[in-house]
Amino acid sequence: MLPPMTFDPFTACGIVGAGCFVVAYFATLRGWMPPHGWRFPAVNLLGASLVLVSLVDAWNLPSVILECFWGTISVYGLVRSLRRRETPTGE
Repeated sequence: MLPPMTFDPFTACGIVGAGCFVVAYFATLRGWMPPHGWRFPAVNLLGASLVLVSLVDAWNLPSVILECFWGTISVYGLVRSLRRRETPTGE
């Protein structure tokens, strides 16, 4: 039998991180958050970081690998979005 789950700061980080993924996904599907803007990858990066913090306490290698990829892809998207904003439009 598994011991009861405790609600500690690591668990709170994991819950908030998962919430970031759900909110970003839902907001994108509803059209409230464009996927090409900086907010979408920023919220996903925050979510991945928070879930990684939670995995310090409850280690799970496949989840760590997933969150590392998720965070790396989010950084790519964030940098790409910010570079796009800095590029002159030719006007």
